Amino acid sequence: MVDAMRSPSVPPVIRRADYRAPSWAVTDVALDFDLDPRRTVVCATLSVTRSADGPLRLDGDGLTPASVAIDGRMTDDWRLEDGALLIDLPGDAHDVSTEVVIEPQANTQLMGLYASGGNLCTQCEAEGFRRITFFPDRPDVLARYRVRMTADKARFPVLLSNGDPMASGDLDDGRHWAEWHDPFPKPSYLFALVAGDLVANRSHFVTASGREVQLGIWVRPADLAKTDHAMHALKTAMAWDERVYGREYDLDVFNIVAVDDFNFGAMENKGLNIFNSRYILADPDTATDYDYDAVAAVVAHEYFHNWSGNRITCRDWFQLSLKEGFTVFRDQGFSADQGSPAVKRIEDVRSLRASQFPEDAGPLAHSIRPDAYQEISNFYTATIYNKGAEVVRMLSTILGPQAFRAGTDLYFDRFDGTAATCEDFVASMEDASGIDLTAFRRWYAQAGTPRVSATLSHEAGGGRATLSLHQTMPPTPGQPDKEPMVLPLRIKLFGSETGQPVSDEQLVLLSDDSASITFEAVTERPVLSINRGFSAPVIVETDRSSADLAFLSAHDDDPFARYEAMQQLMLDTLVASVASGRGDHRAVVDAVAGTLRDDRLDRAFVAEAVLLPSDSFVGDQMAVVDPQAIFAAREALRADIGHALAGDWRRAYADAYADRFDYTPDAKGKRRIRTVALGYIAASGTVDAAALAWAQFDAADNMTDRQGALMALVNSDADERIAALDIFYNRYHHNPLVLDKWFTTQALSTRDDTFDMVVDLSGHRDFTLANPNRARALVGAFSMNQRAFHRVDGAGYRFLADQLIALDRINPQTAAKMLPPLGRWRRFDAARAERMRAELERILSVPGLSKDMLEQVGKSLA
Repeated sequence: MVDAMRSPSVPPVIRRADYRAPSWAVTDVALDFDLDPRRTVVCATLSVTRSADGPLRLDGDGLTPASVAIDGRMTDDWRLEDGALLIDLPGDAHDVSTEVVIEPQANTQLMGLYASGGNLCTQCEAEGFRRITFFPDRPDVLARYRVRMTADKARFPVLLSNGDPMASGDLDDGRHWAEWHDPFPKPSYLFALVAGDLVANRSHFVTASGREVQLGIWVRPADLAKTDHAMHALKTAMAWDERVYGREYDLDVFNIVAVDDFNFGAMENKGLNIFNSRYILADPDTATDYDYDAVAAVVAHEYFHNWSGNRITCRDWFQLSLKEGFTVFRDQGFSADQGSPAVKRIEDVRSLRASQFPEDAGPLAHSIRPDAYQEISNFYTATIYNKGAEVVRMLSTILGPQAFRAGTDLYFDRFDGTAATCEDFVASMEDASGIDLTAFRRWYAQAGTPRVSATLSHEAGGGRATLSLHQTMPPTPGQPDKEPMVLPLRIKLFGSETGQPVSDEQLVLLSDDSASITFEAVTERPVLSINRGFSAPVIVETDRSSADLAFLSAHDDDPFARYEAMQQLMLDTLVASVASGRGDHRAVVDAVAGTLRDDRLDRAFVAEAVLLPSDSFVGDQMAVVDPQAIFAAREALRADIGHALAGDWRRAYADAYADRFDYTPDAKGKRRIRTVALGYIAASGTVDAAALAWAQFDAADNMTDRQGALMALVNSDADERIAALDIFYNRYHHNPLVLDKWFTTQALSTRDDTFDMVVDLSGHRDFTLANPNRARALVGAFSMNQRAFHRVDGAGYRFLADQLIALDRINPQTAAKMLPPLGRWRRFDAARAERMRAELERILSVPGLSKDMLEQVGKSLA
């Protein structure tokens, strides 16, 4: 799998084409942990059987064997190569035992077994298990696990692992033990262990077949009251998966543990999910509506992995989207069913455009099934997750709901208990539906975002309308030439005079470079509604005028298409303003007014529709990004919308007031429009905006309203700004998750002195790079602040590079994930591009740079 010839400083390239099945399978694993933060002893016994010629290779990372035994007999007949333990074994079956000693409290990478908040926990995906013990650490080695843990009972009263508990007991020396057994074969990346002083929110769930499953969400005692929402989400997700996908849970217990130090959002370890605490803990005082929604979505996502990831896992890491893209699609469907499907779709597409579209357009572009990588952790990307979900959504759209469900049923039945591939998933869809998906498979192989141009012509006398479609695929690194993609485009026409549909909705499958679609008996000038519901993850370019877009924003009967028309109208206006230095805002103001005054619309939808596109998304539309010009154009448009519709914003703000907190779709929509209205009131320049924000901040009974007010104040020059920040800090400095919001709100400020504030905050006593959440809250958020980060003097680039160099020594995985903003240097003017490139080269010159960073920087400079 590894390139033989390479520079010593460059990580080896792993290629999908070089995949070979392992020479030895592992059927059963017995693990014995003597747990201590400073010195944990791990004894492992593997039952191995030969599959092909070759030595037994047990991966290791930073491990030294204290002993090795074959079939119970100690041996020295082994060798270490690149950290792996190699043993030449005769015959076809053996029991291989090893003993290693590790130090969890020194594990700052947070991969393997590490300490967090006084507890011990694991993170093994993708290659963390090899930091715990020697093992063939690859996803196609599936085994049954028995785990025994021994630890000091006072310090670690709770001992958890995968599967079901088997036995436990006390020892004479103040220590105790527990044994767990997972009867379902799983790869090593799904192994989990937690030892700590924890309490549980306990409940139960009765499956469709009548089995009772014991549920537990384990947290520190002080956090127990904040777990009810997560527990409700878990039980709702279990019932939803039975109803929508026919998937029932299979163990007797299901546990979740929340930890503060975690590289990911959460991990789907079989029967023992380990979560970043930000995706478990929620109450009105500390969590926003977004946080509540994210908790429910991530709890559901990790639970859904029990089938789409655990019962069926990946053959190799190139198939990562097999589990992640499919499971994101599943959690998106779950979340849509819990509230407004239209708003959920808008949120998902906004996230895709903010993170994945730039990835597709930059040096790190890759397909959802990559052909090669140097460090697998770098491929936990928006392309794998978000675009992967869109590819599954397109399959669902093409097949229809019944055939798609038949395809998933066939996939689950056919590959249960195996390590499968993306091809296996697509083949199941083909076999269940009878639809040939040969051309569709290009979505798995080709990187990049397709661009679709659409031109609609109309014969006024004859009533015939013709839609001409043309698609192009831009070149991406390593893929200069592309074949056309299969694009399912939902299309409908509306009459420009009546505002009524003049055609039924059609699903057009554009699979060639060009196509033409004819509509008969169109008696008035038609206006095109295309890619309704965002049926394909593409960039659409049309000849629709500003008037057409404003018309669709008022009349389209597809909520997403209505939102999209408004966004495109705003985008066109902003891009024109940047180009000319001035802009005509009347069309946007009128369209926003029409949406804002339409009482038939859900307030949550209205809040999304009237928001301006972000600075970065405006920049994505331009050949050369001009951050200052974009900021100026956007602020001018915000001010005009705020001033021209001052009365409307005041009414919307007042009408959305509630005297108590409710977590319902209606209440969330009101809080959302209230925050948006306050933002526009502040943008208008009215003298009482700060007082209004302060009053909301002071009286808020929930974090959504409090943080919404704080954002308005932080962006202002008002005296209340400092007071609000101080009050917020003093109230929440003991709560890490809320303190993250304090850092992020300042890092995203639109003020002129934001960079100086961020530099000061990087020296704050509560800032640390050692915690991934805190690093992302300040450094990651700042790099997303297009205006502040892209200072013309390059100080923002130097700051980010300094932070990433320091973070790489502590946690390479987190550092590498924050590098991409520097990697987009080609999109900016020559002066900025040169400074960004210089910082990348400075990072690359650092001795001992991790392979995570080496890959990301190398590709960014290529």
